[in-house]
Amino acid sequence: MKYILKIFTAFSFVMMNQIDAQQVVKNDTISGTPLTISMDKKVDDLLTTMENKCATTIANSSSDNTPRTSTPKITVPEKELSRAEICRRNPRIMGYKIQLAVVKSNEEAREVGMYFRRRFPNMKVEIDASLRPNYKVMAGSYISKQSAAGDLARIKNYFKGAIAVQYRVFCVEAK
Repeated sequence: MKYILKIFTAFSFVMMNQIDAQQVVKNDTISGTPLTISMDKKVDDLLTTMENKCATTIANSSSDNTPRTSTPKITVPEKELSRAEICRRNPRIMGYKIQLAVVKSNEEAREVGMYFRRRFPNMKVEIDASLRPNYKVMAGSYISKQSAAGDLARIKNYFKGAIAVQYRVFCVEAK
C-alpha cells in the first residue's frame, strides 16, 4: 500500500509540473528561425528580463538626458574569406612541394640543391632530414597539385624522379 501511495504521489507531482509548463516560441537572433522551448512562464519572464538587461545604454546627445537602449548587433560574415585572411589565421597549411630526390647523406643533398639552384634560381630549395639517414630535397611551395604541375613538368627535364608530395607549407609563400 505504501508503495502504491509513493507511486501515486510521484505521478501526481510529474503531472502537475507538466500542466504548469507551457510551450514558448522564440525567434533565433542570428538566422531568425523559430525555436520552441517547453518551460514555465516564470522562467520565460526571467529570461526576458535578463535579455533586456544585456541591451547597451547609449547616452543621447540632445538636450534631454533620457538614455536610449539598443540591442548589440551580431555580425555574420556573408562573403568567403580572401587568401590573405586565411593566411593570417593559418600561416602554415597543408600544401605540396616537389620532391626532387631522396639521398643518403647531407652532403649529397646539398649538391642536389646547388645543382637545382643553378637550373632554377627563382625557386626555393629545402632539405628535409626527417627520414634519417635519408634526406629529402624539396623545392617550391604550392597550394594544390594542379598549381605544382607546371613547375613539375619543367623540373622533370632535369630530375626524372621528381614528384609532387603533400607537405606543410607557408601560406604566403605558396603559389
